[in-house]
Amino acid sequence: MNEKSLKSIRWGIIGLGKIAHKFATDLVNVPNTSLYAVASRSQESANAFAHEFNATRAYGSYGDLVNDPEVDAIYIATPHRFHKAHTLLCLQHQKAVLCEKPFAMNLQEVSEMIAVAKAQKVLLMEALWTYFLPHYTFVLEIVKEERFGKLIGLEADFGFYAPFNSESRVFKKELGGGSLLDIGIYPIFAAISTLGLPENIEAIATFYENGADASCDMVFQYSNAQAVLKSTFLKETATEAIFTFENAQLQIDSRFHESKRVCIVQNGKEEVHTFERSSMGYSYEIEHFNWLLRAGKTESNLMSFEFSKNLIKTLDLVREKIGLSY
Repeated sequence: MNEKSLKSIRWGIIGLGKIAHKFATDLVNVPNTSLYAVASRSQESANAFAHEFNATRAYGSYGDLVNDPEVDAIYIATPHRFHKAHTLLCLQHQKAVLCEKPFAMNLQEVSEMIAVAKAQKVLLMEALWTYFLPHYTFVLEIVKEERFGKLIGLEADFGFYAPFNSESRVFKKELGGGSLLDIGIYPIFAAISTLGLPENIEAIATFYENGADASCDMVFQYSNAQAVLKSTFLKETATEAIFTFENAQLQIDSRFHESKRVCIVQNGKEEVHTFERSSMGYSYEIEHFNWLLRAGKTESNLMSFEFSKNLIKTLDLVREKIGLSY
């Protein structure tokens, strides 16, 4: 089937913050894809976003968007606390949903979302864009093929300094704010996607006065491997992922979750692979989701329900270890 004959997917976006702006920037440049409608809690915000990205409809309520019969798929970019409620709202109106990570606040919520999607026979997927980026699929192939032997170690961190702001979503515990769910999910994702579920988890954290976690240090133990992971809002860190194999070491450079450079060191020789792209990177998950929708799928073969459950289950276990509850 050639590109011109593909069904055009009309997208809606719920929640029009920083991440939605990035997503929309890529979405409007994906072939056979349009940003049809956007929704915010205020009509003014919706109008401004629609004007910036040339959306056809701007709604001052989420309910109005999900009731629009022209919308094929909805990207949910509201704060973590509302992911479950907004996903269910869309699913109950037969709208395919791409929900920003973390999928929800805990395994119970994620399980409920998946159950409703299955009952409604509607496509649902967690939006964790790293899974679809070329540099990361390259790394996953190396791990799967055991090209350099088995993976025996991983070090992954994500950290930057952010002054505490009680009004910011990032620091509001009641919204799921804190380093773990916001950025710690990326190092944990790196471990789960390459090593699977750990046999044992050790974790310690520091907290702000309002109870949100400021930093979290984790060690995942496997039968023949170990993952050392970190997230923090207290200081800049390398934000790299270093994979140690039996016969080589592989490093994804800074901001590993969106990097364009992978370095492999074997027998003292360095081999650099670059992965240039014309978009910020959200286009890859958008194209995958579009393909699923056109094919009549209700679950991704890559970002599967099982994977999303394993990811949130692991986040739940880490929270248990550090004494963090919402």
